[in-house]
Amino acid sequence: MIADGPLRDADERLGPWITGSRLPDGAAEFLADLGGVAVAAPVLAAVAAWTAWRGRLDGVFRWWLAPVTAAVALAAVPALVIPLKVIVDRTGPPGMDGSGYYPSGHTATAMVAYGGAALLLLPHLRGTYARRELVISCALLNFGVGLGLVRRGYHWPLDVVAGWLLFGMVLQVMAIVIARHGRGPAEEGEPAQE
Repeated sequence: MIADGPLRDADERLGPWITGSRLPDGAAEFLADLGGVAVAAPVLAAVAAWTAWRGRLDGVFRWWLAPVTAAVALAAVPALVIPLKVIVDRTGPPGMDGSGYYPSGHTATAMVAYGGAALLLLPHLRGTYARRELVISCALLNFGVGLGLVRRGYHWPLDVVAGWLLFGMVLQVMAIVIARHGRGPAEEGEPAQE
């Protein structure tokens, strides 16, 4: 059903509309590249290192848990994407060879890396405005990656949507783990660093 059928028909109608958009090729390529591991992983690594350092410095109980959770979430991307690509075995848009395009790995990587970085940074921001701006920026960045991938003809629109939905759930799990087990000052009588 995903590889063919009504969803494929929707992709074939929507895909050319996006690939024919006015977004310049260079800008689309830049946005698509932001979903690559070579760009996204170092961003998450830098934010994770900073939040670990900051958490330890501030005496946060389990200061290491949030950065480790983010790293595990990013490591889960290929572990989840590759089997799904094999199972679905969906061909790419015109001009792309082979199969295995669903879900988009670049979209998934961007969701986890930039979304994870935002989750790590949120507790360190003061005020609702700063937090809202971070969340909006993260959402726009992820939308831009997806738009770039479709505009350049690397993926069908639903490949990108699947990446957003599947790895939005991974971010939700990450947020729950961090909220339940990785925040708050050290309890009285417990060591500040674990």
